[in-house]
Amino acid sequence: MSDFFISRPIFAWVLAIMVMLVGALSFLVLPVAQFPEIASPQVVVSARYPGASAQTIDASVTQIIEQQIRGVDNLLYMASESDSTGTTSITFTFENGTNVDIAQMQVQNKLQLAMSMLPDAVQRQGINVTKSSAGILLIMGLTSSAGMSDQDLGDYLVSNLQDPLSRISGVGQLTSPSSQYAIRIWCDPVLMAQYKLNPTDVVQAIRQQNNQSTGGQTGAYPIMTGQEINFTVNAASRLNTTEDFGNIILKTDADGSMLRLHQVARVTLQGERFSTLLKVNGAPSGAIVFGLAPGANALETAKEVKATMAQLARFFPEGMEYIFTYDSTKFIEVSIWQVYKTLGEAIVLVCLVMFLFLQSFRATLIPTIAIPVVLLGTCALLTAAGYTINTLTMFGIVLAIGLLVDDAIIVVENVERLMLREGLSPMEASRKTMHQISGALVGVAMVIASVFVPMAFMPGSVGILYRQFSVTIVSAMGLSALVALILSPALCATLLRPHHTSQ
Repeated sequence: MSDFFISRPIFAWVLAIMVMLVGALSFLVLPVAQFPEIASPQVVVSARYPGASAQTIDASVTQIIEQQIRGVDNLLYMASESDSTGTTSITFTFENGTNVDIAQMQVQNKLQLAMSMLPDAVQRQGINVTKSSAGILLIMGLTSSAGMSDQDLGDYLVSNLQDPLSRISGVGQLTSPSSQYAIRIWCDPVLMAQYKLNPTDVVQAIRQQNNQSTGGQTGAYPIMTGQEINFTVNAASRLNTTEDFGNIILKTDADGSMLRLHQVARVTLQGERFSTLLKVNGAPSGAIVFGLAPGANALETAKEVKATMAQLARFFPEGMEYIFTYDSTKFIEVSIWQVYKTLGEAIVLVCLVMFLFLQSFRATLIPTIAIPVVLLGTCALLTAAGYTINTLTMFGIVLAIGLLVDDAIIVVENVERLMLREGLSPMEASRKTMHQISGALVGVAMVIASVFVPMAFMPGSVGILYRQFSVTIVSAMGLSALVALILSPALCATLLRPHHTSQ
């Protein structure tokens, strides 16, 4: 194989350039993260039962859902949490390597079997099934210097910002602990008892009278001869103000007298919930938490979120501002930059050491050319394997820098030796060199692979950590051996100059 490329150095160059081009394109699309995804895939089912205690929602909602979610592929275990605010969250954890999209679909299908057994209030609220986020990416706070309350800020955030932000590519689970405005009805127990009413009567009256009704049409087909008018009847729509809710009729007597809601209760417009209190620098605030979707590029996603917020901020009311109180990409940028810096320093040191010992610019150039070819080729293999640029993969590349030039150095040194001692031309020395050391190059690559390959088969989270490191090292060494067998001898035959010895 080496003889073929020694005779055709242009073909060897073309292959090397193609590898570098593919690697460069792969490097541009590789996701960037601080660490690989270690946690097992998870699907979260959340539901709300307004007014229910933790024990009630656990017995009537959580246990029913857990009993129905059986037989899902690769399910390891489930964990649930029910609180006194009427909220339950059930987390289903799957084996590593499970396709989380398929797992979510299977959980949703199983959940349909439990819907009919859940309380009506839970069914009306709806059940949310989401993929667990890969981690918190950003936390954004919304403040106002114009005296807006936390309910004002939370209502603006949920109504105007949440939807466009959730559509950004790379944003996974997006949650807001802020409270929206809601109509709250405070029933007077004395008046309720006086009129022989209970809260269920109030709830039923609100459901009946706060709905969207269809009025039909007048003059619709079939019509009488000469009919010329056809119009749609607009019936009463949903209630919007506290006065509208206060005028809800609870009872009607035979004499035509009516008991309205405002006569037995106080109707106010307040926050939907009071379980959270959000402040930024001591001022009322709204907040939104961005979760990173599995496999997404953290840096690109955060950049897109910030660009979108800059556009949305142009339509803010006077005095409203936003601030990112937590940004995980800063840690990622610093850690990855330090690894890039170490990688550059390693390349410079390797080149200096090679020039110091080889004492020839041409001889130093040949192993130096192998470095970008192997590094970019490794990026292409990482993309094919579905990995990311993270601390572990970059650490593997840094360690491989010193190893990957060894093969090319061996080729150059042996070619120089044959030209000096036997007076061979660069092409003849390159051919003889490859006949002598090809087996050694392959043997060295296999020995190093035998050390690191077993690490890729370790199970669990530890296996995920070591697998990316192992694949990076083995890929770099394999490409290094190929470059030493294909490109390095072709470069030696064309770049090196023969030694003129005196007779």
